[in-house]
Amino acid sequence: MDILRSIIVWAGGIIYILVLFPVSFLIWLAVLPFDKDRRVIHRILIWQSQASKILLPIGSFSAEGREKAVKGSTYVVISNHQSIIDILFINTLGYRVKWISKIENNKIPILGWYLRMADYISVDRGNEESKVAMIEESLRCLKNGTSIMIFPEGTRSKDGEIGFFKRGAFQLAIQAGVPILPVVIDGTGGILPKHGLVFGTGHDIKMKVLDPVKPESFGTDNPDELALRFATLIREELIGLRKK
Repeated sequence: MDILRSIIVWAGGIIYILVLFPVSFLIWLAVLPFDKDRRVIHRILIWQSQASKILLPIGSFSAEGREKAVKGSTYVVISNHQSIIDILFINTLGYRVKWISKIENNKIPILGWYLRMADYISVDRGNEESKVAMIEESLRCLKNGTSIMIFPEGTRSKDGEIGFFKRGAFQLAIQAGVPILPVVIDGTGGILPKHGLVFGTGHDIKMKVLDPVKPESFGTDNPDELALRFATLIREELIGLRKK
C-alpha cells in the first residue's frame, strides 16, 4: 500500500511541478530587473511549499512558536534535519530567508533551477574557497536584512536523532552579531527517510520555533563551542517534543 501511495504522491508532485514551474519562471523573468533580492520567487516558493504539504501522506502537522521571529529582525535560522521534506515544512513558517544549500542540489532538475532563481547560497562542502565565499555572501545578506537558513548537521539524519553540528552557522552569527533562531522538527524522517523513495504514512509532524538567542547571550566567541551548545539545546527540545 505504501508503494502504491508513493507512486500516486510522486506522480501528483511531478504534475504539480510541471504546471507551476513555467508560471514561476515567467513571474521570475518579469520581476527580475526590479527584484534584486529575489523576494518574489522566495514568496512563491513559500506558497508552493504550503500547497505541496497537502500532497504528503502525513497524519497531522503542528507548528508552535512561529511568532518568535520578530518581523523586521534578522536571524541565523538553524534546524535539525531528518528529511528532504523538512524544507517544505520550514518554508511554511513564511520567514524571509536565504537558504544555504549544498552545491550538489543545483544539479537536480527543477530543484536546482528554483535554487538559482531564488538566488539561494550554494556551498561545496569539500572546497575551502567555496566555504569562505558562502560566509561572505551570507554576511552580505544578513547586513542587508535578509535572514540565513541553514541545517548545521549538513546532511539528513539516518535515525532521526541529532547529529554533529558544524561551525558555519555559528561563525556567521558571531561575525554578523545577529541572534540565532533555533527550529526543532520531528516526524519527517518517518514520511520520507534519507535516500528513501517510498513515503511512510500516518506520521505526525511537529515543529517548534524556540526563543531567539541574542549575541550577548552566546557566552563565547568560539563557533565550535557554540555549535555544541545548540546541538544540546535542540536535542533536549526534540526529546520534549516527542513526549507531548
